[in-house]
Amino acid sequence: MTAHVEEVLFEERRSLSGPSVGVITLNVEKTLNSLTLNMVELMLLKLREWRERSDIACVFIHGSGQKALCAGGDVQALYKSSVEQLGGPCEYAEAFFEQEYRVDYLLHQFDKPVIVWGHGIVMGGGMGVFAAGSYRVVTEKTRLAMPEITIGLYPDVGGSYFLNRMPGHTGLFLALTGASFNAADAVYLGLAEGFVEHQYSGEVLNALTETVWSTGVAENHERVFDLMATFVARSKAALPEGNVEAAASEIAELCSADDDLGVINNIIAAQSENPWVQKAAATLASGSPLSARLIAEQIRRCNGLSLKAAFQAEMLLSTAIIRQPEFAEGVRALLIDKDRNPAWQHSSPVDVPQDLIEQHFTAPWAENPLGDL
Repeated sequence: MTAHVEEVLFEERRSLSGPSVGVITLNVEKTLNSLTLNMVELMLLKLREWRERSDIACVFIHGSGQKALCAGGDVQALYKSSVEQLGGPCEYAEAFFEQEYRVDYLLHQFDKPVIVWGHGIVMGGGMGVFAAGSYRVVTEKTRLAMPEITIGLYPDVGGSYFLNRMPGHTGLFLALTGASFNAADAVYLGLAEGFVEHQYSGEVLNALTETVWSTGVAENHERVFDLMATFVARSKAALPEGNVEAAASEIAELCSADDDLGVINNIIAAQSENPWVQKAAATLASGSPLSARLIAEQIRRCNGLSLKAAFQAEMLLSTAIIRQPEFAEGVRALLIDKDRNPAWQHSSPVDVPQDLIEQHFTAPWAENPLGDL
């Protein structure tokens, strides 16, 4: 009989000065800590509790094992929900999106310091948790991406907000191509506060419990930054070389077309001497043409929106996508049958009808489930 494993662990480590450090461990190592509905529901309850308690000074989030903070949402469960209730409502999937976005939004809005240890794979839903931290740590093994183009989805979990805040057109490029990037890239993109070698993770956690916490939240944020600065200084020599900044002018040129189709076609047709750009272009070329159009549209529509409005827009688009067949086909090809040969609905982005795009941005319900964010 297999022992039951808690999918997410919560611990309160009492500090020397009295208040505790709330520790969240994503604990499904075999699925690279991918998020389930149960996990996000438990996280939401605990984070709401910790937010109100004066004896919790800060929150530290990490993943179990050495491979990932979190590789995304449990896509196979979303697939099952989509195919079993095609046309919707897809109850599990839609509940998952709602609770996941509530967790991410709460983390973004959390007044106490939230340290997120982004070691290993940080993708999809993992990026949502990571991006929401107030001190986001990247390590020598960090590999970040929003690769939803490969499964007929789009970069959600707040991506509509934070991708729009990256330098130049880098956010749009990363969204369309699903290109992976590393610690140096994350710092350049404004997605990480500090690079710290993973060997120091235990020391960082111990140092947080040895901190003399203040009753003032602003002072506690300063204490976290001061504490982390010592570990950042120790780690400088191990910072890997990035890819995004070196490709920034090329990305700007590829994304300078007048309309979405022009940008998508420019990237697909890119003849770059940079292997990272070439790989990114190939991923877009083989990805869902419908997703490519929806990604470009979503990024544009959400530019300048508040975080709350961006999450509400994502709830709408995610619901529309999960009720349609493209996502299920993408997951089938990549993760279920693993033939890597998806039968996309359209042969190229230009073939996607405008009315289908509009349909995805039309609310499928009378009231947005995130209307009360």
